[in-house]
Amino acid sequence: MKVSVRGHLFDLLAFSGLPKRRQKQIAKAPARPVPVHPVNVLAQQVHPDKLHLVVTGVKDETKTSKTFRLAPEPGSVTKALPPFRAGQYLSLKVAVNGASITRPYSISSAPFEALGPDGFYEVTVKRVSDGFLTPYMWDNWQAGMRVESSAPAGFFYHEPLRDACQVVGLAGGSGITPFRAMAREVVHGGLDAELLVLYGSSDEGDILFHDELKMLEAQSAGKVRVVHVLSCAEVALAGCEQGFITADIVRRYADVGNSSFFVCGPQVMYEFVAGELARLNLPRRRVRWEAFGQVKDIARYPGFPAEAAGKTFALQVHINETHAEIPARATETVLVAMERANLAAPSQCRSGECGFCRSLLLSGEVFVVPESDGRRAADKEFGYFHPCSSYPLSDLEVKVPQSV
Repeated sequence: MKVSVRGHLFDLLAFSGLPKRRQKQIAKAPARPVPVHPVNVLAQQVHPDKLHLVVTGVKDETKTSKTFRLAPEPGSVTKALPPFRAGQYLSLKVAVNGASITRPYSISSAPFEALGPDGFYEVTVKRVSDGFLTPYMWDNWQAGMRVESSAPAGFFYHEPLRDACQVVGLAGGSGITPFRAMAREVVHGGLDAELLVLYGSSDEGDILFHDELKMLEAQSAGKVRVVHVLSCAEVALAGCEQGFITADIVRRYADVGNSSFFVCGPQVMYEFVAGELARLNLPRRRVRWEAFGQVKDIARYPGFPAEAAGKTFALQVHINETHAEIPARATETVLVAMERANLAAPSQCRSGECGFCRSLLLSGEVFVVPESDGRRAADKEFGYFHPCSSYPLSDLEVKVPQSV
């Protein structure tokens, strides 16, 4: 890969102070291509702006969950899959009914499975009946479907310099997906950690990867263990706990003082588990929370102004040369309002964590969920915000970067 410096050189000459005759001679000289440094080439391969993928397989996991296998699209610029850490996610970009939307999904396959000419990613998705994307995926995604995605992203992974060798995963529902990736990587030998997963499900039929998790336990030489916690009234599954993941259950199975805790699941689980973990008096550095996306019912969230619920405001959006005024409901994020209007706003984590959608609030007021406020102090001072985790409380005017 090569680039020319002729254009930049010509601009610089005008300010160089050289005689005009010399400037013309230099400007007419043949442009010399400058090779791109190998480190920059490698960085682009590991952290590409986007991936062009194709669905190569679909597997039914439960009545409401499917696993989609993704590989590089033949003939595209994506020749190989970038490496990742077990626990990271892909942000899938999909056009649904004319609207371009993104959704992050944890990679449920292991890092070693992405390597080589036959490498693949897997994402396991639970259908949400009133969801914007999952019904479309159920009806349309099959082998051969082309998919655009971000590179692997996120911070929900084991880091030996930060985390204990003993990992306790607290999973709920489809929140088991990053732990499946971790368990596979532990068994493969790519992750040097002991993994205990306390996995909460509503009933036995809702358990994802039940047989595979048992197999991984058997193959792990004691490094992987899964304990099922079922909240249904009647339980037939042997060796499981009944109820919810409580501090008492955690103490029963985990070495609390010498473990790092990773939590992934629905928002309602986070609210419950946060109180239970508080009873364990864990240092903050010992607990990692996977981003869970938009708050489901922001009107009930503590601190959200009750008088705003039910209101719709005018949102003026500037994206490069595009200027539009669209409606924005107070109970939906600014990002969702732009997606509904088919404005290609950038997004990735949809949880205020990554900063990919960072925009400038020119006027108006928004409510930002404190737990999802990943802004730097300078951004707060100078009016920048994350549309994915901000809700309109008045008419707004915003300047948004162009989507990649």
